[in-house]
Amino acid sequence: MSRIGEYSQVAPPGTVDIVERLAARVRGRRFLHVSGGRLGGGSAATLRAAIPILDDLGIDTRWEITGGDVAYYATARALQAALEGGERVLTEAGLEHYLAMNRVNVRRLDLDADLVLVHDVQPVSLVEARAGGRWIWRCHFDCSGAQHGAWSFLRPLVERFDAAIFSLPQYAHRLGVPAYVVAPSLDPLSDKHRDLGPREMQAALASLRVAPDKPLLLQVGPFTPGYDPLGVVNAYRIVKTHHDVRLVLAGTAEGDHESREILANLREAAQQDPDIVVLELPADAYVQINALQRAAAIVLQKSVQEGFDLGPAEAMWKGKPVIGGATAGNAQQILHDVTGYIVRSVEGAAFRIRHLLNNREQIPRMGAAGREHARRAFLLTRHLLDYLALMVHLAP
Repeated sequence: MSRIGEYSQVAPPGTVDIVERLAARVRGRRFLHVSGGRLGGGSAATLRAAIPILDDLGIDTRWEITGGDVAYYATARALQAALEGGERVLTEAGLEHYLAMNRVNVRRLDLDADLVLVHDVQPVSLVEARAGGRWIWRCHFDCSGAQHGAWSFLRPLVERFDAAIFSLPQYAHRLGVPAYVVAPSLDPLSDKHRDLGPREMQAALASLRVAPDKPLLLQVGPFTPGYDPLGVVNAYRIVKTHHDVRLVLAGTAEGDHESREILANLREAAQQDPDIVVLELPADAYVQINALQRAAAIVLQKSVQEGFDLGPAEAMWKGKPVIGGATAGNAQQILHDVTGYIVRSVEGAAFRIRHLLNNREQIPRMGAAGREHARRAFLLTRHLLDYLALMVHLAP
C-alpha cells in the first residue's frame, strides 16, 4: 500500500481518491519547498509528513534549507518578529548582510523546480535569483500588523513571487500578487496524534506523574503571555471551589525574562496546590502530549495573542471540547457552542468549564463534533489537496 493509502481510515470518505486523481494530473512535475530548518512542529512537521507522500504519488518533491552565520539568523528572527508587530531595531547593515548570505545560499542550493514554495522569512530573498518555474511565498504567521520599516523591506521581495499563501485572510497584508488561504494541518498518523492503547496511555501518564483519578483540565502551550497560563490558573481556581478537578499545564519555557517569571509563578502555584501540575516538556514529547490530550476532560487554549496554533484542532481530533481565547486562529478552529467555546475573560473560561462539568453529557457530544470538524478541516490529507490544487493551477 502507498503512503497515502494509510490515511483512508482516518480521512473523510473519498479524500484519498481525490488526492490520487489530482496527483495524476501533475505527476512528474518538480515541487520544491525552501525553509529555514527541518526541526520542530508546525510547518516543518507538516513537510516531514507530506513530502514522502507527494514523492510516492509520482511528484518529484524536495526540501532545501537555508543557512548562515549568527548575524544572519539574528536578523531573520528580528525581521519576522517585526513583521508580527513586535518592536525590533533593523539596521541597514544587518539587512544587507541577510541579503548577502542568501545570495550565498542561492549558489549552494538547487532551486530548479516547476513550483517553489518558500516558507516564511529566512529564505524569502532567494526570489531575487529565480530563473524559472512558479514561486510562492508561504507565510505561516500574522503579518497584518507589521512594523512599517519591516514591511517596506519585505514587500518588494514578496511581490517578485507569483503568489502568496496565508493561514487566514485577516493575517494577510495588501500585495500586488494573488493571495491564497491555506490553513495549517496535523498528521493523524504521527506519534502526537495516532491512537494510543491503554498500556501506552498509562505508561505515558505515569512517566509524567499525572493521575487521571479526577477530571483533568489541560492546556498545552508555551509559558508565555500570549498563551495566558496564569489566566488559566485563575480560571481553574474559580472552578475548583465547585468541582474537584486537576489542572495540567504542559509546555516549554522561552528564554526571555517575562517567560521565566511566568514559569516561576506557575511553579509557586503548583507548590501551594497539589492539583496544579506544571510540566516543562521537550519539543519532541509527542506521545506524552498525545496521552495528556486523550486523558483530559476539557482542553483549554486561552490565547490572547494572534496566531494559528493548532492546539484546538489537536485536542478536537482526540474528541475533546475546547475552550479558547477570542483570537482569529482559535475562532477558525473552535465552532462556538458546537465543538467548544470562545471566551474573552478568566471568568468566561471558568463559567464554560463549570457548565460542561455540570452537564457532562455535553462533553462527549462536543468531543465527537470536534473530531469530525478536525477530520474535515485540519488533517494532512486536506493540506495535500491544497498543495496539489496549487500545482494544477500554477504549474500546469
